[in-house]
Amino acid sequence: MTRKYFGTDGVRGRVGEAPITPDFVLKLGYAAGRVLCEGQSATRGHQRPTVLIGKDTRVSGYMLEAALEAGFAAAGVDVMLAGPIPTPAVAYLTRALRLDVGVVISASHNPYYDNGIKFFSGRGEKLPDEVELAIEAALDGEMGCAESANLGRASRIDDAAGRYIEFCKSTFPNEFDLRGMKIALDCANGAAYHIAPRVFHELGAEVIAIGREPNGFNINDKVGATAPAALCQFVIDNSADLGIALDGDGDRLMMVDAAGELYDGDKLLYVIARGQKAQGRLAGVVGTLMSNLGFQRAIEALGAPFVRAKVGDRYVLETLIEKGWKLGGENSGHIICLDRHSTGDGIISALQVLAALREQKKTLKEACADLEFYPQKLVNVRMASRCDWQSNAKVTAAIGQAEAELGELGRVLIRASGTEPLLRVMVEGREAARVEALADAIAAVVRAEFC
Repeated sequence: MTRKYFGTDGVRGRVGEAPITPDFVLKLGYAAGRVLCEGQSATRGHQRPTVLIGKDTRVSGYMLEAALEAGFAAAGVDVMLAGPIPTPAVAYLTRALRLDVGVVISASHNPYYDNGIKFFSGRGEKLPDEVELAIEAALDGEMGCAESANLGRASRIDDAAGRYIEFCKSTFPNEFDLRGMKIALDCANGAAYHIAPRVFHELGAEVIAIGREPNGFNINDKVGATAPAALCQFVIDNSADLGIALDGDGDRLMMVDAAGELYDGDKLLYVIARGQKAQGRLAGVVGTLMSNLGFQRAIEALGAPFVRAKVGDRYVLETLIEKGWKLGGENSGHIICLDRHSTGDGIISALQVLAALREQKKTLKEACADLEFYPQKLVNVRMASRCDWQSNAKVTAAIGQAEAELGELGRVLIRASGTEPLLRVMVEGREAARVEALADAIAAVVRAEFC
């Protein structure tokens, strides 16, 4: 069944434009509430379901929070409001408080004028497909209202941040601390601004921070995991031992070493994998189609299997569960440590990197010494409309020729953007000049055929 509203990570868009409007979000809350109530009647009798709502620091969060709260209440669902907290904090609190659903109002790393609604199940995982489809079906119906005696109530969790801080700290080994370490922290003016500094400070680090003064409009603005240049310079200017960059909702991570060099998700996954291998608990690693081939080779050199999922942390998680493995992620910085949390978490991932460095007595640079990244070239070809490039003989011939030249020491990846009329052409191999030439050659054939 084709999805009308839900993407790979909830419902997202520009505020004030469908579907991110107060009337739609009101109805979304009501529809999700009705699905919840129907599920509850089958499993818990007449007990009223309860949802947790958290948000990031966007100014539109106030409006959308109120709309969601009203929709759930109209459906007969109780609401607990957590205020601004990271997306993974909502997943944790939903599970820890034995609630039915967690809802996050956030557009992650997007600018402030975007926003979105994403859901977690009572187990702190993304909602199953069948539940999202049931909510979409309910959205097509009329909005009603429960009888006054059955309306939901709202309350606020005053200690949401404190509970999550203690949970994060619990994932760091008891035998280690961060004393003697100076950490530069970039909170992206987002949901972790009042949480991440306390986590690292309470574990013993000296913390200096940027991106911790949100005003509703500056989330992800020239700061955070998607704009790490500010942190790279901040680390150097303040002689920090390393830097940690989160994104607006706190589920993405980049790190910087003392020299200002950036470490992406692939490199950080490798550091964690090395640590788990040393402890004898690395079953396998899940990457994505965009994971660097050098990263794959390095994981395999550790003696661990590696598989690729589709791009998106949702698909990484699905593959981890299917394989029964615990570690996976994307080069964009979404890292999932299922032995620590049910979803990707920037703070917890950073703590796993720091624990591995502490145990191995290495710096980031030393821990990644055996990791050789292959050169990549990505060309975005803008199309007039979406095209069936897989059936075009000239395009497939160009791809085949490139793959033959690269052999086992490279790869070609062609994929359509999910949000724009773009065809992304990526070539990866050992020789940078050859990689660039092959990527440009394939892109030229695509342009000639479809542009």
